[in-house]
Formats: sequence, structure tokens, C-alpha cells
Amino acid sequence: MRRQRGGTASPLAGKVVLVTGAARGIGAHTARVAAARGARVCLVGLEPERLAALAAELGPGHLWFCADVTDQAALRAAVDGTVAALGGIDAVVANAGVANRGTLAVGDVEAMVRTVEVNLIGVMRTAAATVDALIARRGYLLLVSSAAAFAAAPGMAAYCASKAGVEQFGTSIRLELAHHGVAVGTAHMSWVDTDLVRDARADLPAVAELLAKLPWPMRRTTSVRECAEAFVRAVERRQRRVYVPRAVGLLQASRAVLVSPLADLVMARHARRAVPELEEQVRALGRGFGVTTALPTGTGPTGTGPTDTGSADTRPADTGPTGTGPAHTGPAGIRPEPLAGDSTC
Repeated sequence: MRRQRGGTASPLAGKVVLVTGAARGIGAHTARVAAARGARVCLVGLEPERLAALAAELGPGHLWFCADVTDQAALRAAVDGTVAALGGIDAVVANAGVANRGTLAVGDVEAMVRTVEVNLIGVMRTAAATVDALIARRGYLLLVSSAAAFAAAPGMAAYCASKAGVEQFGTSIRLELAHHGVAVGTAHMSWVDTDLVRDARADLPAVAELLAKLPWPMRRTTSVRECAEAFVRAVERRQRRVYVPRAVGLLQASRAVLVSPLADLVMARHARRAVPELEEQVRALGRGFGVTTALPTGTGPTGTGPTDTGSADTRPADTGPTGTGPAHTGPAGIRPEPLAGDSTC
């Protein structure tokens, strides 16, 4: 049995944890921390090479699946494969998420819609796909929201709306599932040092400038490792809320102030200059998502597919008979070599 610092056994030892958005960023680090504490991890994401490499890094007893969080059948196949291979699911971290570029007036509406589909609808679909398995083991479901659920910013309309939706969805299903013995938590982070955040700052200098004007702790950037540790700690403790950093909890407590006319006046002072700059940069950028976006087949040049930064999973799994990856994988769910022209699931 794996032990934590101080010699006590981790509650995750021997448990099965399914993580979406596991190909990189917060999802990948959460999987590493959970595995280090004795959990058997199912990695769900979009990029097969990354998933296979991470599963190999974690060692025997861990699975990976290419699955689209907006595709119920793909998620169901991943869940069924996990239950068949590992006996059940004790915890789920619904982490897959994206962030589009642009404003309502200047930007691709399909990118805005995709952001909501992945961040909110994808969380709903993940919860629906895993609920029976969680009920069977009186498990825990962690839904990744954001500090953006409490405080909005220009250029982030779809992202903020999706994360606010995740918070309320989690609050509702927490009440629905309590009598089944299933606990539900929501995670709220400020900026985390992921590809998503680095891409946004590199693509749109106006975003970086605007973020610097936000009140603390909204402008603080947290390491991926710190965030992953907080997520795994939340799973171990079956927490109702997790804040990264902890000071984000103060934002929730002061939400009435953050959405007040006074707050609008303060933000509007910066927005009058920053938003036109942002819109010019979006026009010049010519795409809806960051450069680390893993686009589904058939996506046009506007880049309206999702980002796999915790990862955005947007193509269905072609699950083979082993239930551990695409149909061309081997018995361990690790593809022996990439197929020509095949960079996504």
C-alpha cells in the first residue's frame, strides 16, 4: 500500500481514478500524482501518443482511451473498458477544457460554442457516462470549474459561462447523488501554468495586460504541480470545493461585489483600451484556439476545434477489443508505432 508523507497510507491506494483531459497539463499531472499515491489510473484524452507515453511512464495497471467528451458513445466505451479491465471506478476527475479566442463582436461563434460544448456539455456527458460506476462504489466526482465562475472578464464570455455552468451543475447533482453515497466536488482555479494559458498570453498580448489588472488572487499563476496536488487531495478527502490557490475561495465569498456596478466601472476603465487591442490581435491571429489545439479531422482554417490543455477531447474513440485504446493498439493499450498522418484519435 502506497504511503503519503508522514507514513500514513493514502486513501487512493488500490482505487481506480478516471481522468479526462489526461494527455497533458493539469490532467496529466493529476494522473501522475494519483498513481504515485497508489491509484490505478484511466487516462482519457485526445492525443494517443501522449496518452500512451504517460501510461507507459506510470507503469503496469494503468489504461488509456481516446475518447471525445462531447461524444457519449465514446465516453461510454471508455468507462465500460475501464470497469472491465480494473473492476470499477472509484473517482472521476472531469478536467477536459478549452478556451476560445476573441470577443462576441470579433471572433468565431463556432469557437465560442465549442468552448461551451467541451467545458460544460463535456462535463455533463462525463458525469452521465460514469454515474452508474460511481454509484456502485459510492465514489467521488470532481468537476473542474474555475475562478472564472465567480468573476468575468472581457474576451472570456464563453469560457466564463461554461465554468459558471459547471459550478451550478455540480451543486445540483451533489444533491441528487447524495443518497447514493456519491460525493461531488467542484474545483476553482485562477491561472495555471498550462499550454492553454501560455498560448493565450503569447497569442494575445492584450489578454496578458488585462489579466495583470485583475485583483489578487485572480492575477496569480499557479504551477501545474500545485494544482494537481490540490485535485488529488480533494479526491482523497472527497471535498465539496477545492480552490487553487486557496485565496480563490475569497472570490466566491465576495461574488456580489465582483458583479456589482462598481466592479463594472473599474473593469470598464481598463476594457475601453484593452478590448479594441484584443480584437485587433484576434483579427490578425486568424484562428479560434491556441497553437496546442488538437483539431478534429475536417476542422477548417479558423481553428474552431478544441484545445487539449487539460485536454479537449473532440473525436470519438475507435476502441478495439481490449478496451484500452484505439483499434490499432496492442494489448496494453499502447500503440506500437504511429500511423502515417495520424496525430489525433
